[in-house]
Amino acid sequence: MRKQSGTEVFRITGARQGLADDVRGRQRRYIISMSVRTVSVVLAATLWNVERHVAVVALALGVLLPYVAVVIANAGRENVPSLPSTFVTAPMRPALGAAPAAGPAQPVAEPAGEPGGSGRTAGPRPAD
Repeated sequence: MRKQSGTEVFRITGARQGLADDVRGRQRRYIISMSVRTVSVVLAATLWNVERHVAVVALALGVLLPYVAVVIANAGRENVPSLPSTFVTAPMRPALGAAPAAGPAQPVAEPAGEPGGSGRTAGPRPAD
């Protein structure tokens, strides 16, 4: 059996994401947003003489998206305040109590008027 008197247990859910994973995630978000920007600029150039309203919206997206992508990509690592504490005390296991004392079993009589009943009792009736 393990000794559980006041030992602290590490909780891995409180650990921060690794730096390499964080950089990789930011690079992925930046590449995705720049791909969307490229598609929107090509769409704006293609639709300029066909559908001018859609082309203007795509051009506006192509102009604004680089700023948003850079701000998102350069956002530093943030501490999430809702993470649990790093240390958790080991839970105490309650001891099992003694089983309740069981008395001798007494037979139960069937009522005389119920279907399937013979009207006879199986033994002496319990005292009321």
